[in-house]
Amino acid sequence: MAKGKDARVTIILECTCCVRNRVNKESIGISRYITQKNRHNTPSRLELRKFCPSCYKHTIHGEIKK
Repeated sequence: MAKGKDARVTIILECTCCVRNRVNKESIGISRYITQKNRHNTPSRLELRKFCPSCYKHTIHGEIKK
């Protein structure tokens, strides 16, 4: 049985605040999370509010290309 394109894909979420501010020298880096999304239900880019250890607060994390 041949498999077509899977509905679930692995994506990377990156902190938009850190990227926009070019990350401070004293911070640990850009916050990234790995998660999955259903391609059929959410065809557009995913954005979630997650905790960023670099900013020390909850910020919007957006989907990036691999």
